[in-house]
Amino acid sequence: MYAFSSENWNRPAQEVSALMELFIRALDGEVKSLHKHNVRLKIIGDIGRFSSRLQERIRRSEQLTENNDGLTLNIAANYGGRWDIMQGVKTLAEQVKAGVLQPEDITEDLLSQQVCLHELAPVDLVIRTGGEHRVSNFLLWQIAYSEFYFTDVLWPDFDELTFEGALNAFAQRERRFGGTTPINASDAS
Repeated sequence: MYAFSSENWNRPAQEVSALMELFIRALDGEVKSLHKHNVRLKIIGDIGRFSSRLQERIRRSEQLTENNDGLTLNIAANYGGRWDIMQGVKTLAEQVKAGVLQPEDITEDLLSQQVCLHELAPVDLVIRTGGEHRVSNFLLWQIAYSEFYFTDVLWPDFDELTFEGALNAFAQRERRFGGTTPINASDAS
């Protein structure tokens, strides 16, 4: 879930402040329910720019749910796909500088291990709500071969029926992953 992009800091200060308070209230109000339902909460992004109060709430929320092994709810907060890729590149550059890695040893797979959510399977479907038809700097590396579903439905109104519509549309797609022969979703993983 894309909660707050790194570009959202450019919004009016009052709006940003309200969003930060909403994030704190959401964490305070929902994390116990997530834990009760065995959901692991993971926040991706540069949380260092958030207030110490919000950073502490994030740490406590993740810590409370870290051993849950049901679903994982990933929330992107102060996240940007370009930032994510840059963090991965910087990590590899530091390894090259330290002599641990040679530049010619850097591969797509190696960089893939440095970006957020590297431990998860590739993203199959991106659902974009609110009538927007852009990726908005979201998971740029991870969505290279994702399918997209766009809907005018706003996120607060996104319900089970809308979700089923997205899944049905996805099921009709012929995924090729850069090739010419369709690949079944079960074969791609």
